[in-house]
Amino acid sequence: MRRADRLFQLVQLIRGRRLSTADFLAQRLEVSVRTVYRDVADLQAQGVPIEGEAGVGYRMRSGFDLPPLMFTKDEAQALVASVRIAQPRLDRALAAQADAALSKILAVLPSASRAAAESLAVYAPPVGPDDATRARLETLRVAAEARRKLRMRYLDLKGELSERVVRPLGCFYWGEVWTLAAWCEARQNFRNFRVDRIEELQLLDERFRDEAGKTLPDLFRAVEFDEQRR
Repeated sequence: MRRADRLFQLVQLIRGRRLSTADFLAQRLEVSVRTVYRDVADLQAQGVPIEGEAGVGYRMRSGFDLPPLMFTKDEAQALVASVRIAQPRLDRALAAQADAALSKILAVLPSASRAAAESLAVYAPPVGPDDATRARLETLRVAAEARRKLRMRYLDLKGELSERVVRPLGCFYWGEVWTLAAWCEARQNFRNFRVDRIEELQLLDERFRDEAGKTLPDLFRAVEFDEQRR
């Protein structure tokens, strides 16, 4: 990869996330961490408003933007394929936003790239969660983004019904079902809930903050540790 292309991609990665560590950037760019440090320092010297420092992470100062991006034919086709596959499986609000975003992108593409993207021979059948599950997915997504607790009645695979107050951390799609990863206040531990088995769902006004041992990265570390022990 040419250095100019790498610097451009580095800016895109940083502006697309709240905080990006040098390790993450190095993995994505397939370079050393030292190279990331050097490239970030060069960009900062050129006036690109990257905030942060080595060992902590980097983010783009709010208000910074670049001219509209142009996509290659292959990149445009990848976007079309992603939206076609995702739409039937997302909640309706997010699916509609994905379609609107794709329309805006296609509208500014050169005619040849747009035609190639729209004629892509990759499709997904209109199957996915039922309407009730998709509605719950939207509530769960909003709650996780807003850091708001949820009260729910849950029917587990054994047929046992329980009422929980949880901190929603993220929704995961497993090819057939969606699950909610959450911190369960009743069990004082992480729990996964199948979204289609949630009987009742209430979005509470009470908000939660990230606490050590109760966050999504903590859950990932716990899962990784369990896998290493097997």
